[in-house]
Amino acid sequence: LYIAQPPLFKVKRGQSEQYLKDEHAMEDYLVDGGLDSASLVLADGETRTGADLHAVVESALRVRSLIDGLHSRYNRTVVEQAAIAGALNVERVADRDHAETAAAYVARRLDRIAEEWEKGWEGEVREDGAFVFSRTVRGVREAHVLDTNLIGSVDARRIDEHAAGLQEIYEKPAVLHRKDTETEVFGPSDLLDAVFSAGRKGISVQRYKGLGEMNAEQLWETTLDPNARTLLQVKVNEIDEAESIFSRLMGDVVEPRREFIQDNALSVANLDV
Repeated sequence: LYIAQPPLFKVKRGQSEQYLKDEHAMEDYLVDGGLDSASLVLADGETRTGADLHAVVESALRVRSLIDGLHSRYNRTVVEQAAIAGALNVERVADRDHAETAAAYVARRLDRIAEEWEKGWEGEVREDGAFVFSRTVRGVREAHVLDTNLIGSVDARRIDEHAAGLQEIYEKPAVLHRKDTETEVFGPSDLLDAVFSAGRKGISVQRYKGLGEMNAEQLWETTLDPNARTLLQVKVNEIDEAESIFSRLMGDVVEPRREFIQDNALSVANLDV
């Protein structure tokens, strides 16, 4: 059994057209375009270009993906700055003095990236070990909690594995130079925003929701031409096991499905719902 794999995007720059298979391919395309003639100058004067700069961007993509996978109750900007500060290391912040130092440092970093009228961040450590970062803007208090459920989680450990690299690049603001533009970056999200923005300049993007949106020529170029198409081969090696999985995940009985999700939740790398 073979399943056709049509592209998700068609990108046009000038007279050049290119089909891109999926979001990952689109991301790679934008990164390559955004890093053309680019350099990243760190606060100490060190300059990253070429493969070195590409590695910094790849690391930023991994960190962003990990942070985006967290529960929506956690503010992404606060988590990112905490990650740079090493405040997601459960062993380090178990020490009260270290935790309070980290909270103050994260608050200073949040002030650094805030607009002048939105500064005033404060960081504190609750008795239960959770971080609370708060500020008051126009009389309204805003507070974000990084609780012990997060700090002690597998996700936090994975993010903290990047802490040393994040501190090396973003301890102080770096500057991305590209052609005639300069952009100050305070963290991986800033860097990615700048790179993707540069990569999108001068291109038009068409996204396909299905084969029905393609004309005959596009169908031939992407899906029917044996010399160009991509096919996914589906194999069923263990028919009994396959039937068991389908029954468990798609059947009418809820409990086996719940047990499967609980048993395998931490092993999931990619989830398509």
